[in-house]
Amino acid sequence: METDATNPVPCDPEKPVNAVETIEEVNDSPVEEVRLTVAITDDPTLPCLTFRTWVLGIISCAALAFLNQFFVYRQNALSVSSVAAQILVLPVGKLMAATLPTEAVKIPGTKWSFTMNPGPFNLKEHCLITIFANAGVTGAYAVNIITIIKAFYHRKINLVAAMLLTHSTQLLGYGWAGIFRKFLVDSPYMWWPSNLVQVSLFRALHEVEVRRKGGLTRLQFFTVVSVSSFCYYIIPNFLFPSITALSFLCWIWKDSVTAHQIGGGIRGLGLGSIAFDWSTIAAFAGSPLAAPGFAIINMLVGFILIVYVMLPIAYWKNLYNAKRFPIVSAHVFDATGAPYNTSAILTGKTFEFNRAGYHSYSKVNLSIFFVLIYGLNFAALASTVSHVALFHGRTIWRQTKASFQEKFGDIHTRLMRKHYEPVPQWWFHSLLIMVVAISMLACEGFGRQLQLPYWGVALAMVLAFVFTLPVGVIAATTNQPSGLNVISEMIIGYLYPGKPLANVVFKTYGTISISQAITFLSDFKLGHYMKIPPKSMFLVQLVGTVITSLVSFGTAWWLLTSIEHICDQKNLPPGSPWTCPGDDVFYNASIIWGVVGPLRMFGKLGLYQEMNYFFLFGLVAPIPGWYFARKYPSRRWIGCINIPIILSGTLGMPVAKAVNCVSWLTVGILFNLVVYRRYKGWWARHNYILSAGLDVGVAFMGTLCYFALQYNDIIGPSWWGLHIDDHCPLAKCPTAPGIKVDQCPVH
Repeated sequence: METDATNPVPCDPEKPVNAVETIEEVNDSPVEEVRLTVAITDDPTLPCLTFRTWVLGIISCAALAFLNQFFVYRQNALSVSSVAAQILVLPVGKLMAATLPTEAVKIPGTKWSFTMNPGPFNLKEHCLITIFANAGVTGAYAVNIITIIKAFYHRKINLVAAMLLTHSTQLLGYGWAGIFRKFLVDSPYMWWPSNLVQVSLFRALHEVEVRRKGGLTRLQFFTVVSVSSFCYYIIPNFLFPSITALSFLCWIWKDSVTAHQIGGGIRGLGLGSIAFDWSTIAAFAGSPLAAPGFAIINMLVGFILIVYVMLPIAYWKNLYNAKRFPIVSAHVFDATGAPYNTSAILTGKTFEFNRAGYHSYSKVNLSIFFVLIYGLNFAALASTVSHVALFHGRTIWRQTKASFQEKFGDIHTRLMRKHYEPVPQWWFHSLLIMVVAISMLACEGFGRQLQLPYWGVALAMVLAFVFTLPVGVIAATTNQPSGLNVISEMIIGYLYPGKPLANVVFKTYGTISISQAITFLSDFKLGHYMKIPPKSMFLVQLVGTVITSLVSFGTAWWLLTSIEHICDQKNLPPGSPWTCPGDDVFYNASIIWGVVGPLRMFGKLGLYQEMNYFFLFGLVAPIPGWYFARKYPSRRWIGCINIPIILSGTLGMPVAKAVNCVSWLTVGILFNLVVYRRYKGWWARHNYILSAGLDVGVAFMGTLCYFALQYNDIIGPSWWGLHIDDHCPLAKCPTAPGIKVDQCPVH
């Protein structure tokens, strides 16, 4: 393996490159975090696809698909990670190994047989069950379409069309994963940081470890953390929800709109806000303990520049009439500052854009933060392409040539090639052809209820094919994948305007196929680290994806039909968690790009034409860093500057809130910079275990609280800390003269 100035990874500014180190790294991964975490041994005789794997894997997948779809409608949309299943199945698997019969069971009418108990419950079975569970974690993105149709637009959708849409969008990514797996899995520089949490936990659970005097084994440490997290989470989840967003400036200046705008953790800039709640910290950007230190620094720089420099200047300069609207909002407004009335610009029967109604009503206006977010999304997408081409282009080209000669790889790749057969490419290609046919049927059939024509489906797939590799490189090295949401919305909005469902369906095919490909590739890398046969990996992922689609769809349908006023923030009771933050943004995006269209938003007929210059900025922004990284190769910190991550520094805002970002960055800096550098031994032993334990405790207590208390309308004691709120009500207020909003002073 080679290291040069055009490929400055692994990114560690403290460690210079030298010839001796390069020679040593041939026998292991070139990434220090991987060397500290992943074993370089393998036992190919261990059974993998056993009866226990299928039973526990299917149950885990279905359970996590239900829980994550359940939580996604809540204010803090906690993602229950597969770590929860990873922990629970271990004692169950060992119990099955101790009690199930070992005799072979013949399948009637065939020569096949299997045993329910092939021996001790082993690490590879455990890993495959966890990969089953990973499929349940991702959920089904197409459910967002069903949600906005039923809960926001209040229309109906054909059940079969909805199911075909859900399945096809989930499975499409397999094709792209098969094409790019040599670059994004076999390459040792594509190290997928989030997988190290699970690898570390696997080793803690299965390796025999002697407890140090006065210390704890990794399993004991995990138990202490998960139990503590479980017990503590009843406080922010039930007894004292206000600690999920503490905004101190609002307490000091209770009647100041400006103070609330600056300090508000939910509707403001979050300066001085903090959360004492793991679900708030990890809700939108994942665990900060799993993010590399250099990526956290890039995101911190981006967050400060965007939220505390660009946004205040734009707002108080009244750019685009910013003071008429809240400083941070994902909603759409008319020219008077009132919420936009979408029924005025949609025809009732055809569900298409009503041009006459639009001209007699108002152009669509956005908060200045939402405007900047769209511009930065344009820049981030363009910079992803140029960053990958500049910093990784030479390596990708070398891998392309080497992959045909089977020469590229590290110790993990060599072990996999030595012991296991790869998945044949025709498996991926056959599945891709079948899913394309289902996609065409879903969109062209059923009276074209989904509005997207066949050429739109084909174009979405071309878009996904082009961007899977650059997006995958960013995800594999920084743990922060970039999405195609905005560019896909823009493309179909120009080509096929005025049709909101066509827009979101195109976005789903263009976005989710990449997202699913990234998930499959990440799981393949986990299997790569754990030395799992690739064919077993493929089957488990495929079955898990189908189960996830079915369970996510059923869960969403149940919640949408059983919870009164779900997603309707105006009519929900105070403190209700069912605010659907992700679907709210999804709905408003469908208005911006689908109903009104980019021509009337960011084109010559719109208010925000200047945002298109962000594409050019993003394209050229990585060039200075690349140039200086080549000019000064010994200064490795220059190569750590990652423009796509800096431009994505808002960590999912406005779906996420400022308090989520501030808390995430604070914890990430503490553990992956301070602790990592000062107490590297403790970090290597406990960091990922700590992340896993916190996830498990929150997941179990959150589920228990809902079904034992909240589902039965049992609420905590009535006091000011009971509501999920930052107590900054004036943060939502406009400051332009004459604009009237409920509970806001008129300037």
